[in-house]
Amino acid sequence: MGTKAGTSTLLSTLKGALKSRGITYSNLGLRIGLSEASVKRLFSEEGFTLKRVEDICNVLEIDFFELARLARGASTETDQMTSRQEEALAADARLLGMFYLAFNDQTVEAILETYDVTRADCLKLLLELDKLGLIELAANDAIRLKVPKSLRLKSDGPIRRVHGRAVVGDFLQADFASKGGYFLFEFRELSRASVVHLERKLTRIAQEFHELAELDGYLPADQRQTIGIALGIRPWVISLVTGLNKRRSRDKTEAKK
Repeated sequence: MGTKAGTSTLLSTLKGALKSRGITYSNLGLRIGLSEASVKRLFSEEGFTLKRVEDICNVLEIDFFELARLARGASTETDQMTSRQEEALAADARLLGMFYLAFNDQTVEAILETYDVTRADCLKLLLELDKLGLIELAANDAIRLKVPKSLRLKSDGPIRRVHGRAVVGDFLQADFASKGGYFLFEFRELSRASVVHLERKLTRIAQEFHELAELDGYLPADQRQTIGIALGIRPWVISLVTGLNKRRSRDKTEAKK
């Protein structure tokens, strides 16, 4: 793993889990085939690969998802930006785009290689994000997040108000199959209890989506791509398709006569 935002929390979570189970660095080393000194060096230098994290998770008898949940639970940081921060990003599409890239662990070099932006403009935008308290632009242009990976946009905040409808519209206009995606739309009549059950499952899918993103954030940028996922469930009037209008209450009574 590189020096990335969230790494310290993740490693602290691993340390806490090892301590709670009474597993010393020496015992861990024996189980994953390393010396005690090598294990200590891994934690101190944050020199983990995903395979090594998986090995430790196996010793702890947890999976990546549980580790991510534990790490998020260990963080006491806010999971939303301030209104001032969101307003600044909502007002400047380039600044919002740069924050998205920084939040997804893109390095300056990867950004310059992939996007049509000069180094001067890239650093200018990153410095603006630094002033907003969203990142820290460190030595050698290293980007460190100052917000947690559990960060989510305000549901009624400036960014969603300004960009939400356009982004969702652009997303849904695509031919999913031709883009290598997957889209499914179904409709049936359900009880309220069944709807609640599905809402819980959709919430869980959303959580797993973010957990996978957190884990994949440690991979090089060229091994990742932006994936959109739309989750929604609501009452839907079938007459929008069939042309049949629902009767009003009085009409229903007269129809039964």
